[in-house]
Amino acid sequence: MKLSNQNLIPILAVAVVGGILFSFFSLLSGIAFALGAVCAGIALPLFLSSQPKDTQADNSQSSKTLYVGNLPYRANESEVKTLFAEYGEVFAVRLMKDKRTGKRRGFGFVVINSKDAEHAIDQLNNKEYGQRTLKVREANEPKNGENEETE
Repeated sequence: MKLSNQNLIPILAVAVVGGILFSFFSLLSGIAFALGAVCAGIALPLFLSSQPKDTQADNSQSSKTLYVGNLPYRANESEVKTLFAEYGEVFAVRLMKDKRTGKRRGFGFVVINSKDAEHAIDQLNNKEYGQRTLKVREANEPKNGENEETE
């Protein structure tokens, strides 16, 4: 269950009202507030379950990771991000480097908005970039239609 500012207002209101009501019974103010908070905790699930499901929807954007192969060795993350940003919203770029030498290995991964992924693949796969022909595909797809399972 995710709390938002919209859900926090009823919780605080119930806690304050509960604190005021319980304080009339000559309890200490701290105990009164705690009892009000407990009442709010009980009322919160009832309040949330009565809300329509679409108001509780998660607004986070989904993304896909694309494999980018045959990159020029001199390409950096900023250049690759600029290239892919022409075709969609790019969240991250990670170019692989050799562990010993620190030199780029000519491939990497681009995290892009899932709505833009297919368009970016269509536009950039087999496109010449830096005198090299890029290979772009979804990172989780097997290469050349090979099955990941072996029989």
